[in-house]
Amino acid sequence: MPHPSQPPDHVLDLFAAEGVLEPLPGGRGTSWRAGDLVLSPGHDESEAWIAPIQARLAVRLDEAVPRSLRLALPVPARDGHLTADGWAATRFEPGTTHCRDLPTLRATAHLLHAHLATAVPERPSQLDARDDRWAVADRATHDGTAEQAAAARPHLRDLVGTLAAGLDTDLDTDLDTDLGREQLVHADLAGNVLLDADGIPFVVDFSPAWRSPLWAEAVCVLDAVLWLRAPVAALDEWRTGAPRRAMLRAALFRVLSDDPCDVARYEALGLS
Repeated sequence: MPHPSQPPDHVLDLFAAEGVLEPLPGGRGTSWRAGDLVLSPGHDESEAWIAPIQARLAVRLDEAVPRSLRLALPVPARDGHLTADGWAATRFEPGTTHCRDLPTLRATAHLLHAHLATAVPERPSQLDARDDRWAVADRATHDGTAEQAAAARPHLRDLVGTLAAGLDTDLDTDLDTDLGREQLVHADLAGNVLLDADGIPFVVDFSPAWRSPLWAEAVCVLDAVLWLRAPVAALDEWRTGAPRRAMLRAALFRVLSDDPCDVARYEALGLS
């Protein structure tokens, strides 16, 4: 019997995917390998704009000598579209292992965002079309409506209220709360960095957002502590000033987008 979360046959046909289907770990845990392709759900054609940017940057990074960073190469379907029934494909990279080392993850974030700042100088208008739960949570986190967004989920109200109050407190102090220039960032790095056969970071499952790199790094650090067994002490440098504000926004983003959300796990971090 087919696994309920695997790509359906018509999607495999459109991407000309061959070989035995194999679930892949990491990220959201929903990706599948089929031969030389990796197929991931949760995409639509409104994201097609990112594929040419990702492809050009992937080629440029692979041509660098020496290589310091790599990016998964998008693969279009046979009909020319970049998605099929919500699925997207990238080229499979053999011999990779998942990266759980926080310093490596943070260095990868710095390198990737430096390249993206050059490759995408202006905010893509297509970001406005996103309406998935991560995009909705991102907007609520940054436009001051986090508590309203949590209203329909009573078990989140106290935690969201506490985190939002921390942001409000910052506004009443002289702390440097500027998170820096916004640009295209990867908003889900922690589970989506592999190491290739040569130990070079290989970034997969691009999750685009137009935010500060400091915020994207805060999300990465938070995820590493929550899910990759990074030490809680890694949060110490994120408890004052602009890093604190970035971390509070990162936590709000994750709490609002997690479904389900492990409230106790976030409360134990004492972020507020």
